[in-house]
Amino acid sequence: MPNAEKSAKSTAATSYDGFTDEERAAMKEHAQELKAVRGGKRKTKADAEAAVLEKIAEMPEADRVIAERLHAVIKENAPELTPKLWYGMPAYARNGKVVCFVQAAAKFKSRYLTLGFDDSATLDDGTMWPTAFAVTELTPAHEKTIAALVQKAVR
Repeated sequence: MPNAEKSAKSTAATSYDGFTDEERAAMKEHAQELKAVRGGKRKTKADAEAAVLEKIAEMPEADRVIAERLHAVIKENAPELTPKLWYGMPAYARNGKVVCFVQAAAKFKSRYLTLGFDDSATLDDGTMWPTAFAVTELTPAHEKTIAALVQKAVR
């Protein structure tokens, strides 16, 4: 293979590693979160919740309004969950394992905010069930549905 061709292939291989810029940024945020926990910067549940609220406050207004309500609904309906940051997203964990999380639309350049449930959530329903929900507006009916999902997730 000629050197110029080899060089072009080598450059292409090193400039794309399979992750988007947003995915790399999320992994960096996760590494910083782990360092903060290990380094003792987030010692209490209140410290972790403050970090989650700070992350929510950074969101664009449309997402922030929904995320603030989701935070309140989750805390009210599953007080045993501990707020924490997870890959730079507000998340809620039981015994250190994420049960649910809020992903702002801007996080991965999506059209909508997502409320997701990790596999530790017990939403199982037969052989197929939803684990992520697009949320563009939060009505009282939606809040009731989310409250029921969160309660089921921690059973």
